[in-house]
Amino acid sequence: MLEMKNAIFVFILIFEFAYGCSQQTTNEQQTSMNFRKLTPEEERVIVQKGTERPFTGKYNDFYEEGIYECKRCGAPLYQSADKFKSGCGWPSFDDEIPGAVKRLPDADGRRTEIVCSNCGAHLGHVFTGEGFTPKNTRHCVNSVSLEFARAELHDKNKTSDTAVFAGGCFWGVEYYMQQEPGVISTEVGYIGGHKENPTYKEVCSHTTGHAEAIRIVFDPSKTSYEKLARLFFEIHDPTEVNRQGPDIGDQYRSEIFYLDIRQLLTAQKLIGLLKDKGYKVATKVTPAGTFWPAEDYHQDYYRNNGHKPYCHVYTKRF
Repeated sequence: MLEMKNAIFVFILIFEFAYGCSQQTTNEQQTSMNFRKLTPEEERVIVQKGTERPFTGKYNDFYEEGIYECKRCGAPLYQSADKFKSGCGWPSFDDEIPGAVKRLPDADGRRTEIVCSNCGAHLGHVFTGEGFTPKNTRHCVNSVSLEFARAELHDKNKTSDTAVFAGGCFWGVEYYMQQEPGVISTEVGYIGGHKENPTYKEVCSHTTGHAEAIRIVFDPSKTSYEKLARLFFEIHDPTEVNRQGPDIGDQYRSEIFYLDIRQLLTAQKLIGLLKDKGYKVATKVTPAGTFWPAEDYHQDYYRNNGHKPYCHVYTKRF
């Protein structure tokens, strides 16, 4: 009997230790995500899965151009172009930014809850078959779950702008971008990973998470971000996952790293056009982080050796 009591006591200690570590890990994860501070009402809706009263939310009758972000973590969720007036009393959208919203069975067993894919914040519910728009979908979202960011207008006085694309081997992407009128300069490097100042060897080891990418500085009076983004989609295969031709690996993934809301809207618009044409686009759209320039011998590679790309071919898609 004494041995059994001792065994139970040890089990309880192990359980409490494991639970405590689990709670600590959860708290650390929440802190590391740098959630925005919420008001009691926002907490009630976003965390406790409540609902704001209909026709009271600030975004119910609001139609400016921009992006709707998660109130808690700031992740982009919806584009203003997908917002419509449903008369239901809450902001309504017929589509979300791809991958931004997760669907879950609601606790009531009847509806489908929608939450932020990034942090799990409660947004509202999604309904289909109502016929409000051709997409036949309505994301019914609480205003307090959202934060609106206006689309930046083009600055006519701006003499240069920057774009960052990843589409396979950066030598080939740079080759085509350098030929585009209006491009001032190009630089190849690494972005989207977790290690500071990675080397080419480290990126190729698939341990840093970086993509081979190109940073382009261009003259907005001679070309546009959209024109460069269209070219990006036509000089590599955006349906490939973690590869381009014979080059295989996560560093060769297709990804657009946007620098502002205007670039995000443009990227999503072009992806939508390609999907309408039947392309199964695998291109990710991600906020730009730190861009680490690649080693000198990678810069202007084809211009310096006189060859042409072996894994990039121009294909008209628009």
